[in-house]
Amino acid sequence: MVWPRSNAFMRLVDDVADEGNDIAAKQRGLAKWRAALDEGVTSNGAVNISVPSGAAAVLPALVDTMRRYNMPARYLHDLISGAEMDLTVNSYATFDRLREYCYRVAGTVGLTCTHVFGFRDSRALDLAEKLGLAFQLTNIIRDVHDDYAMGRVYLPDEDLAQYNVSPEDFARTEATLGVRELLRFEAGRAWQCYEEGATLLDLIEPESRPALWLLVHTYSALLARMEELDYAVFGERVAPLESGKACIHRKSAFHAPDGREHS
Repeated sequence: MVWPRSNAFMRLVDDVADEGNDIAAKQRGLAKWRAALDEGVTSNGAVNISVPSGAAAVLPALVDTMRRYNMPARYLHDLISGAEMDLTVNSYATFDRLREYCYRVAGTVGLTCTHVFGFRDSRALDLAEKLGLAFQLTNIIRDVHDDYAMGRVYLPDEDLAQYNVSPEDFARTEATLGVRELLRFEAGRAWQCYEEGATLLDLIEPESRPALWLLVHTYSALLARMEELDYAVFGERVAPLESGKACIHRKSAFHAPDGREHS
């Protein structure tokens, strides 16, 4: 199956970045994955170098998927670069810098999925990046308190300054008014990305549309739920209501795979 092939690679790269506290060892581990990917691509999936654990099982099928769906290796290299950023970058001065990170860890996933979904219009790739940014911003808003506890502040310094928020505010037991206004601002950015990226549904192959619709439904419902809670995200982990509506059309009309606008 196609999805396990690409997902397994991404999961193994994430494991390298997340396990242990030795940053140098993690960097070496990610460098090994980068080298193994290069060798796998140039040798039709065969890997002869000292490979990371799991690479020999994953790479042949992954390379087959890349060739079958004309998927550039650059996407996976950029994904590894995103994992590397998480090892050394603890904050982002500007939204442009955060956007670069979001592209690497989420936009690349959207691009690989879009190649598998199938498309004929090159605009699909830009829209896939938009949705990846929307998904990642949604995660960042939800996890801002937990991320601070791990020493990371993803929201841009320039935005914190605009709303008179300090990083230490993310350590509080409840979100301050300033934090909520900041999160509302970032949610507005995410909603704009959902709105702009939603037309991707019309550009991928019809048989792939239910999978994409479900992804957008799930993430946009999560963002809508946080909005309903007035961004009180410092307590129990927020999840979309199981009976919640397909909230994407809060900002734009997003039609379900059967052609009807869901509500």
